[in-house]
Parts: sequence; C-alpha cells; structure tokens
Amino acid sequence: QVRLVESGGGSVQAGGSLRLSCAVSGISVSMHCMGWFRQAPGKQREGVAAIDHYGSTSYTDSVKGRFTVSRDGAQNTLYLQMNSLKPEDTAMYYCAAGGRGCSTPNYADVYWWGKGTPVTISS
Repeated sequence: QVRLVESGGGSVQAGGSLRLSCAVSGISVSMHCMGWFRQAPGKQREGVAAIDHYGSTSYTDSVKGRFTVSRDGAQNTLYLQMNSLKPEDTAMYYCAAGGRGCSTPNYADVYWWGKGTPVTISS
C-alpha cells in the first residue's frame, strides 16, 4: 500500500521560509515521478514542482528561483524548500507520486496523493 504523508506546513510572514516534507512508503521516491501541487481557496489545484527519476526538476513560473524540490532516497522522503514566501503562496500543499508528463505544468494523472499540509503566508 502506497502512503504519502506531508508535514512542515504552517503560518509565516511574507519573506519567510518553510520546508515541506513528504514521507513516502510503499514505493521508492527515486524510482517514480514525484511532485508538489497546491490548491488555494476557490482555485483549481496547480502543479508547483516535480522531480523525475533522473533527478531533473521543474517548477511553475511563479515559484522559480524561490522553491526547490528535492528527495532523499535513504529516507524515502520528498521535500519542498520554500523561500521568499508571498501571500499568494497561501494554499494547501499536496505531495504527489507517479503519473505521466513528469514536468510541471504537464505533470498529470497522478497515481497517489497525500492528504495535504496547509501553508498560510501573511503580509
């Protein structure tokens, strides 16, 4: 059984940083497309970042230069380092695994989802 559990969300002021983690069981983070999505209130879920099994990363334009996706195969964990946070980054952030088109914004048909961790950025 595949399980994705996010942590690290919280409330910070604009300009601050957060590091999200996604603890994965049942599959290897190094062998699958992995990524982060977010959904703000009243908006559609959008892809934020993805990392393929080669280690190539991609980001949505609004977070380029501020967010970094990475993985630790030994810990079987996916990370999202978020710096220079803005109020528009406020959303529920979801960990995703498997699927096709492992390059944001084309990452789709995700096989497995976490339940999400909330991020709130105040101005």
